[in-house]
Amino acid sequence: MNVDQTFHFGNRRIQSLLLAMVGQRSTDALFSLIVDRLSSFEDVSLARIWLIKEGDVCDACLMAGECPSRELCLHLVASAGRSSRQGGRDWGRMDGTFRRFPMGVRKVGHIAATGQPVVVESIPDDPTWIAHPEWARAEGIVGFAGQPMRLHGEILGVLAVFTRSRVTQTSLDILSIIANHAATALANARAFEQIEALKSQLEAENSYLREELNEAGSYGGFIGRSLALRRIIQQIDLVAPTDANVLIQGESGTGKELVARELHQRSRRRSGRPLIKVNCASVPKELFASEFFGHVKGAFTGAHASREGKFGAADRGTLFLDEVGEIPLELQAQLLRVLQEGEYERVGEEKVRAVDARIIAATNRNLQKEVEAGRFREDLYFRLNVFPITVPSLRSRPEDIAPLAEHFLKRSLAAMNRPALRFSQAQIAQLEGYDWPGNVRELQNIVERFAITSAAGPAQVELFAHAGEEAGPCSPAAGDPLPLTEAELVRLQADNIEKALARCGGKIYGADGAAALLGVKPTTLATRIRKFGIRR
Repeated sequence: MNVDQTFHFGNRRIQSLLLAMVGQRSTDALFSLIVDRLSSFEDVSLARIWLIKEGDVCDACLMAGECPSRELCLHLVASAGRSSRQGGRDWGRMDGTFRRFPMGVRKVGHIAATGQPVVVESIPDDPTWIAHPEWARAEGIVGFAGQPMRLHGEILGVLAVFTRSRVTQTSLDILSIIANHAATALANARAFEQIEALKSQLEAENSYLREELNEAGSYGGFIGRSLALRRIIQQIDLVAPTDANVLIQGESGTGKELVARELHQRSRRRSGRPLIKVNCASVPKELFASEFFGHVKGAFTGAHASREGKFGAADRGTLFLDEVGEIPLELQAQLLRVLQEGEYERVGEEKVRAVDARIIAATNRNLQKEVEAGRFREDLYFRLNVFPITVPSLRSRPEDIAPLAEHFLKRSLAAMNRPALRFSQAQIAQLEGYDWPGNVRELQNIVERFAITSAAGPAQVELFAHAGEEAGPCSPAAGDPLPLTEAELVRLQADNIEKALARCGGKIYGADGAAALLGVKPTTLATRIRKFGIRR
């Protein structure tokens, strides 16, 4: 022990400590950083931090007899150092005699109560402030310095060191700087911890609310309680906040457009910008560029006024390409260029326009197989298929049928100003036993038909009485003809479409078109015409 040697902090190491303290977001990590760095100085035997908190172990406290009040006391929160004697016992424990200090008691309590530092330059010459002078002599400890941790005039705690050399005024000043920075860093770390706690609380509340919604069977615009539907919601939650392109795949009538709308509504683009939808199957080849990119007045015969186009309307918003698999191969390159470069030109205009539109595409085709068959560009497929979502068929989630049916029934009856009614258990069982080739759309149609015909008494209504090919499953009676094979059914359907087109002069749309004659949507008919290779 050299009582004449003085202790100094190294400037570079102190600067490094101060910078490291700023980035701490946990109080425990902050305290450990401070005492570990301070105890790493050669002449520092022990570094400790106490914080002012409410009294908690008053009855068991060894200084209870000296405590003026049991409201507040100093709690030891960090300790680092090592004995200089053989074995080098670690002093990192925080459950010893001095784990608590009453306010105003001993040197640490005095610092906290008065806000004034305490320094013992030479313990051998002035042992007044040392509880165990013999311990200091045995460990070769010469000096002590303690500083209040002060923030905006409030004392938060005490930072103290025991040294193996005399403490100078310069070292005391540096310790004051560290203590004040520690107080600021403590406030920041506490704020971060509160933010994390609130974040965890919000996440827990969101999880709870989501579970509540699951129990109620409703997910925003979705109705159901199946695991498959929950997975869809999870995928939407993941990708909606991003700008990634999404490819929604699934059978017709499964609700792909509903998924697209939810993606837009949960994205940052929903503010002030609509979801622009275009049904790719309904766009004639010759009008493809005009429909997507717009045109200027006089660009072609019939262009009596300039038109913005779908991409222009979707700028800073979302463009939903429904039935994207129906875009003819020779026109796919035009769409690919916009997706790659974010630029396009109106028909009849040389000006290049920039566009920022998120793309959500949907199809009932297997685009991977379409690529393999050479009917869909591979590069366009990869551009669209950044985040794929597959919407399951209704038959694969039978637990959703009952809540969906009740929802559609309630909505249909409200629209007709009819009194509320519910399905019987037998009717629910009948609905759940059906295969639903038309998925949710077919269910909605049958429920609406049921609502219309239920005026005479819901118990008397046969759900599948007028469903045609939607009729419920049954075994054929003796003498009934055998059912058609898939190939025969396709040929029959194709022949039927050809007859309708011939009668309507090849016209699809309008009241006198083939779609109206067949009782299907024009877009559906257009899809079947392409699927069966029928020439108009």
